[in-house]
This record gives sequence, structure tokens and C-alpha cells, in this order.
Amino acid sequence: MKFEKGYIYHIYNQGNNRQRIFFNRENYLFFLKKIKTHITPYADILAWCLMPNHFHLMALVSELSLPLNKLSMSSKYINSSEGVAQSEPLANRTLNQSIGIMLRSYTNAINKQENFTGSLFRRTTKAECINCPNGIAPSFYNTEFATKILVSNPEIQYPQVCFEYIHKNPVNAGLVKEETEWEFSSAQDYAGIRKGNLVNRRIAQEFVIIARDSL
Repeated sequence: MKFEKGYIYHIYNQGNNRQRIFFNRENYLFFLKKIKTHITPYADILAWCLMPNHFHLMALVSELSLPLNKLSMSSKYINSSEGVAQSEPLANRTLNQSIGIMLRSYTNAINKQENFTGSLFRRTTKAECINCPNGIAPSFYNTEFATKILVSNPEIQYPQVCFEYIHKNPVNAGLVKEETEWEFSSAQDYAGIRKGNLVNRRIAQEFVIIARDSL
């Protein structure tokens, strides 16, 4: 994944062979804590959705690398209680590395819970820039998660398209009738149903249209 500061990215991955990655409510909540720990130091989350076999994040990147002593985990070891203890002599940790740590530690927890072995996620996590001045990545909406959508001004309109698409995932999958019925997305936060602290509403409204009563 290649990130640049100041741009919005659609970050997503899926279960290996499209297998489930969340097996109960506690798994979803545990993964949200992982996002808070491993991604929010580097980026503001504008939208998110966790589906039974994949996840979506819309994030505005503010840092590419951070000193380990500014992060919540030890500067010498990754938290051994997450099953991924290893030496980490680097003074800094990149956003790419932090995403990798998040997925590996979550995989180890689920493998232990379900008595699995091997990879839980697909090998490559995607991160498509949706407002980069050099153009939108051609594969952005030509993936297994969506169909390609053409808009007249991608740099302006893709953030809105991505924001709405992420929240509509559970509806499109037939899990619920209304996007706000799905507990595991930021749709409930923007609708005022829940006061979650993962999304940055103030920054989100600079890029997307949000109902006033949800801010």
C-alpha cells in the first residue's frame, strides 16, 4: 500500500477464500479496538463498516510514520498477549506496518478462538486513494466488493460515493433493510443513534454531505 499525507483512502480486505472473519459480536468490537489502536494515530476515520467476511475504512491520512514511543504499545515488543511478540528495533512504525500488525494480531486471536490455522485475511490489503490529484486508482470500484462507478468529477465526488457505498454495504448484502440497522458501521453514528468516537465527524463534513442533525 502506498499512502500520502493529506489524502483520503478506501482501505479494505476480505477473509481468505471469502471466509468469515467475524464470528460473534465480541469479534466485531475487538476489531474496532484494533482500528482505534493501530490506525487512528495515523489517520482520521471518516466512515467504516465491518461485514461478516470483510471490512471497509474511509480514512484521511495525517501521518505516514510515528515514533514508537508515541504509540500505545511498547517500543521494543508488540503486545505478547496478542500472540505476536517479536523484536521491533525500529524507532518508527509506518502506517503500513501498523495495519499489518493489526491484521496479524486479530488473526492470531481468531485462530485461537476458532481453532484455525493459517491466514485469516487475503494477503494484500487494498488502499485506494479517492481524492488524489494524480487521478483515482483505476481499480477503485472495479473490485470484488463493488462495481465500477463513473462520476463526472472524481476528485470531488468519489469521497461522497465511497462514504455512501460503505454505509450501504449491509443493505446491498441483504443483511438489513436500512443501513442504520447494521450495528457494525458508522451509519448509526452519523444518524445520531449512537455516539461512537471512532469517526471524526468534523473532518468528514469537509468532504461529504452529512445530515445536519447527525453532526
